[in-house]
Amino acid sequence: QVRFVKSALWYHGYGRPQLQRLPADGSAGSRELLLAFSWLLHRLGLLEQLLARNRLQTGDEASVCTCEDELPNSQEGTAEAGPEDRVDVRYLQWLNGRLRLQWCSLHAQHQEQCKLLHKIHLFTSGSHMDQNLGHFSVTETDLIRRPEKYKQLLQLLESETMQLEAFLEWKQLEPVYWQWMETVLDNMAEEGNMCEPQDAHVEKRRLTKVTSCCPWADKLTGQMDRLSRDLMALQEQLHRLVAQRKAAWWEKVAAREELQKERFSATARKIQESVELKLAGLTSHRAPKKSEMHGSCRLVLRNKHPASKMGFDRGVSKEAVSAVSAAEVIRELQVRETGLQRELEQLRQECRLRLDEIAEGLEGVICVSP
Repeated sequence: QVRFVKSALWYHGYGRPQLQRLPADGSAGSRELLLAFSWLLHRLGLLEQLLARNRLQTGDEASVCTCEDELPNSQEGTAEAGPEDRVDVRYLQWLNGRLRLQWCSLHAQHQEQCKLLHKIHLFTSGSHMDQNLGHFSVTETDLIRRPEKYKQLLQLLESETMQLEAFLEWKQLEPVYWQWMETVLDNMAEEGNMCEPQDAHVEKRRLTKVTSCCPWADKLTGQMDRLSRDLMALQEQLHRLVAQRKAAWWEKVAAREELQKERFSATARKIQESVELKLAGLTSHRAPKKSEMHGSCRLVLRNKHPASKMGFDRGVSKEAVSAVSAAEVIRELQVRETGLQRELEQLRQECRLRLDEIAEGLEGVICVSP
């Protein structure tokens, strides 16, 4: 358990060395664990995530995300792998095929689930007391079929209510907790500052004891002093040499600045062309920026007439609810899919050109594309 906690905290980015040096038997480290727990509360939103995971879903929900992906262009893996890092291509092809098979199976199961969900919503249409919904969810349909399960549902709702009440109480007392944690951090900082002079004093006393006991210690100490003075002189000389080299380098840079302008302009043109190509795939008529959605929304079956065409409801009320149509989400995802397909084809073309360049440098080898 101690190793697991250390690994989990390291995985989430908590790199405090004092925690990693704790004993494996759990005999010490309560204050370090308190600091780690406070870090999880502040950094990961631990309580909010637990509440969201344990939330009881009485309605049929689906995750919707229309946010733009802002992934950086990672350059990891571009370096050539050594002989020990090489992986058999056939193994990668097998992994790819296995992944595609599992993806197809998951997609088929999801389609079957959607068909059954649509049947439930269609057959129970007009039966719900709330006219904004109009139909039952899977949980409500199961309760109608088996009314004895309402006790279990009631217990789950009571448990969730207790968790929400505890969370509200925590939010009221949270400032007191963080004030306490500030005092804990101050005490640990003071203890760390006190330990450093004590360690230095112990080291100095140990050195004095050694010099008094050993007759050759005075001679060795003098040699160490001379070496330290020589090192300081060499450091000053090195700083002067670095300053001279830096000045000479800046002179060369100023002299070659005119020659590099043409190369810089050519590189800038290439970058501008690539940016224009990427911008060409985006829709130009997006002046009124739509609000991006991220999270789970309740599925609500709507008729096709314009008065009620919305398919995803964020809340249930008799007033106008903030909702988005499933067709709208599908269109946006299709546009994004088209852009990703275009970028994939561009990357494939670049890979083909790169492979052709590599193949030209191989003598006596014939490369046949798959």
